Amino acid sequence: MQVSIVKKFIMFTLHTLIKWVKIERMLHSKKFKFTFIFIISSFVTAENILEIYNEALENDPTYKAAEYSYLADKQIVVQGRAALLPSITLSGSTNWNEYYQNDVLQQEYNSFSKSARISQPLFRLDTWFNFKRSKSLTNAAEADFAYQQQNLLLRTAELYFGVLRAIDNLNASLSEEKAIKKQLDQAQQRYEVGLSAITGVQEAQLAFDLSKASRINNEGNLFSAREALNALIGREIFSLDELGDGLSVSTPFPNSKEEWVKTALENNYQLKAAYLRKDAAKSNARSAASNHLPKIDIVGSGSESETNQFNYEGFEINGQGIPVPAVTGRRNYAIQLSVPIFQGGALSSRRKQAYSQYNEADENTLFTERRVIQEVRSQFSNVVTLVANVEAQEQAVVSATSALEATQVGYKVGTRNVVDLLQAEKNLYSAEKNLANAKYDYILANLRLALAAGTINPSDIVEINSLLN
Repeated sequence: MQVSIVKKFIMFTLHTLIKWVKIERMLHSKKFKFTFIFIISSFVTAENILEIYNEALENDPTYKAAEYSYLADKQIVVQGRAALLPSITLSGSTNWNEYYQNDVLQQEYNSFSKSARISQPLFRLDTWFNFKRSKSLTNAAEADFAYQQQNLLLRTAELYFGVLRAIDNLNASLSEEKAIKKQLDQAQQRYEVGLSAITGVQEAQLAFDLSKASRINNEGNLFSAREALNALIGREIFSLDELGDGLSVSTPFPNSKEEWVKTALENNYQLKAAYLRKDAAKSNARSAASNHLPKIDIVGSGSESETNQFNYEGFEINGQGIPVPAVTGRRNYAIQLSVPIFQGGALSSRRKQAYSQYNEADENTLFTERRVIQEVRSQFSNVVTLVANVEAQEQAVVSATSALEATQVGYKVGTRNVVDLLQAEKNLYSAEKNLANAKYDYILANLRLALAAGTINPSDIVEINSLLN
């Protein structure tokens, strides 16, 4: 029994080694240099878009930078609030003093001092408006981070389907090149036996060369698409789940462009951030305008000092002066009023600057609002167009398949030439490629519409993931 198991294991190992030797030989062949990724994919479990997205949450540098930026900006409101709260300062010092006269030490003493000061703003409009500004900036940072969270969903989908699109395009090129090579061989055979002219061979050769160039270009596009997806999560990806046949296209719900615009005006995080920065600029302008008003603080302070004095002309014990401590203290409570009268025009200049910045923020908010409206309307129309496009491309594949079958029959009986057959095959591959691209475009357009409206969420990725094989 054990010998049988060992024998099976040895046979399996040899079989695997032979298989990898064949793969190694294929890699050194120009014909099969593009197959390495697909061979590796057969040994690796394919990854889906949900797994890629979860990994991007942990490893995407753009998203992580946005997260740390948000954590940093959260401290703005803490610093703004601090200016309204009491401030307490403690200080202390110790000094050793020596007094000389004619190089003779006359006196030496050690002094200690300690003090405490507490201040509570009582009337500070500039500080209050600055606090409101800090709250708006912190909320704007939160809105920015929320947008980056949503944008990561779209970026993941774009890169994921970018790889699938490149794979489909390459597969179409491979199929086209293979079919045209077959037709080229047949055209050469027909020419050699005198059944066709040399022009048929030349036209087939031209089509083959063009398909080969297209295949090489699509190979480069696939590697670029893979590297872009690799950069998102920081590691190599070999195989992805493909889009299945369960995609059902439909017009957006609600089927009203203005309803989507209304939703975007309420939920788009970029627009929310723009509104909040506008509020922050307004508070900053009001803070600058309040700088000329009186500032009132309640201040309390206390201090105490102690001096240990050594006098050699006084009492001595064993040559050491007797320390005579002297302790003094002071407490002070006050309401302080300050009114800036003139600072060389700086106050007036800051006020004008702040209001100009507020006007700038107002215009930026208007621009963002119009851009969001334009994006929603464009993406809504794009989805509607792509619904019709997917349906048309599906019908085009059916028609191209029927046309190819008819052309193949005509070629066999001599009513169609090789050019007609080549064109029919190219039409079918092009239709299949266009259908796949239309499906990807439809999925991404829906995500872009949801992002512009501010309604995109991880459940959209879960739904897309369910459509993958």
